Amino acid sequence: MTPAPGPSAPLPSSQRLMKLAVAGAALLVVAGGAAFYYASKGTKSANPGESITVTINDSACDPNEITVPAGRSTFRIVNNSNRALEWEILDGVMVLEERENIVPGFTQTMQAKLKAGTYDITCGLLSNPRGTLHVTPSAESEAEAARPALVSFIGPLAEFQVFMVTQANALVKATQALDEAVKAGDLEKARQSYQKARAPYKQIEPMADLFADLHNSINPVADYLEKREDDPGFTGFHRIEYGLYAKNSVDGLAPVSDKLLADVTALKDRIRGLRIPPEQIAKGASRLVGQIADSKVTTGEDHYSQTDLLDFEANVAGVSRMMALLKPVAVQAAPLVVSDIDSRLTDTNSALTALKGADGYPAYDKVDADTRKVLAQKMQSLAEAIGKLNAAVGLE
Repeated sequence: MTPAPGPSAPLPSSQRLMKLAVAGAALLVVAGGAAFYYASKGTKSANPGESITVTINDSACDPNEITVPAGRSTFRIVNNSNRALEWEILDGVMVLEERENIVPGFTQTMQAKLKAGTYDITCGLLSNPRGTLHVTPSAESEAEAARPALVSFIGPLAEFQVFMVTQANALVKATQALDEAVKAGDLEKARQSYQKARAPYKQIEPMADLFADLHNSINPVADYLEKREDDPGFTGFHRIEYGLYAKNSVDGLAPVSDKLLADVTALKDRIRGLRIPPEQIAKGASRLVGQIADSKVTTGEDHYSQTDLLDFEANVAGVSRMMALLKPVAVQAAPLVVSDIDSRLTDTNSALTALKGADGYPAYDKVDADTRKVLAQKMQSLAEAIGKLNAAVGLE
C-alpha cells in the first residue's frame, strides 16, 4: 500500500494539472466579467414604460449609448456640468426633440415619440462628442406604420408648404438687405434690416430648427457656446445683433452677414424640398411654444437688442397660421380641442398686445418678472392645448 503524501511531499502530476485547470477557469470567469463590465459601461437599455436618466458632464453624456423601444419614451436629463445646456435627439441634421436651458445641478424631463432607427444625442456644448440612441421596433411602432394615409390632410399640407416657402423667400430677401446695409457701413439701416429679417425666420422657426446644422449656424445663442461671444461658433443673427447693439458698430460684420445670407439661402432650398408629415405641424408648434414658455420668456434670447417681444409676436403669428391650416380638418374630429387652441391663442395674443405701447414694444429688460411669469403661463397653456391635437385627430 502506498502511503499518502505528507504536507511537504510533491503532488502527483494529475492533481497539479487539475489545480491549474481550476485556477485557469476562475481567471476566465473574472476576465469575462471584467470584459462585460467594460463593454456595458456607458450603455443603457430601457423596457417599455421605464424612464432613462441621462447625466451630462462637462464633456460627455452618461450613458452615451441608449436603447429604447419604439414609441413614447421618457428621458430625465440631469445637468452635472457647470454650464446651462440643451439636450437634443437628432435624426441626421434634423432635431426630433429637445430640452433647452437646463441649468447646472437641475433635471428636466422630456417625452419623445420615436420610430425605430438610430439617432444622435447631443451632450452639452456643441463641441462635445455626440452619443447614440438606438430605437428598436415595438408593437406600437408596427401599429403606427400600419396606419392608413389621411388624405384629408393633403390640402393643409400643401398650403403649409406654400406658407413656408413664402416666408423663406422673404427671409432671404430681408437678409440680403441686411447684408447690403452692413457692407455700406450704415448702422441705423442695418438695425432696421435686422429686425425685418428676424420676423420671417421666427414665423417658420418650428420647421427651421429641424435642421440642426443650419439652426446652430443661423441662430446660436452665446450662452450655449464655450467662449460665449468670443467663440468661433458665435455666428448668424445673434452675432450681428451683438455688433449692432452691444458694440454699436458694423465693423467686422461683413463676413458674418455673408455667411448668414448663405445659410438662410440653404434653408430656403431645404424647405422647398421638405416633405412634412401631418403630425409635424402641431408637434412643431407645440414644441416651439413650450420652449418659449420654459426658458425664452424667463431669460430672453435677444440679449443685446432686447427685442424678444417682437420675436414672440412673430412666433405666435406663425403658430396661428399653422393652426388655421389644420382647423378645417381637425374641427370635425376634435371640436373641443380646436376651440381650446383658439381660446389660448387669443389669450396669448392679448397678453402680448397689452405690452405694446404707442411706440411699439418696450425693451425686454424693462419687462418685470411678474409680467414675464404671466406671459410664460399663457404660452405654456397654449403649448399644452396644441399638444393634444394630434392624438385627438388620430395622428398618435
